[in-house]
Amino acid sequence: MARTETVTPKPKVATRRTTGGRKRLSAFNKFMQTEMARLKEDEPDIPHQERFKLATQNWKDAKENPKNAGASSS
Repeated sequence: MARTETVTPKPKVATRRTTGGRKRLSAFNKFMQTEMARLKEDEPDIPHQERFKLATQNWKDAKENPKNAGASSS
């Protein structure tokens, strides 16, 4: 006589975040979003790569940059 086994299904593992919403952007990512949009509006003819270089150069002196938080601007 054949033995029948009861197989219990494994619980599903959540592959997505269950907290909802999107991941918070870093200060750099927030700055880059706004800076790229600003540069695109101000300089629509320059290529994306050049615009990105300008934005990263602007990040070095930006007030949003945590490395510049301790420096006082006069």
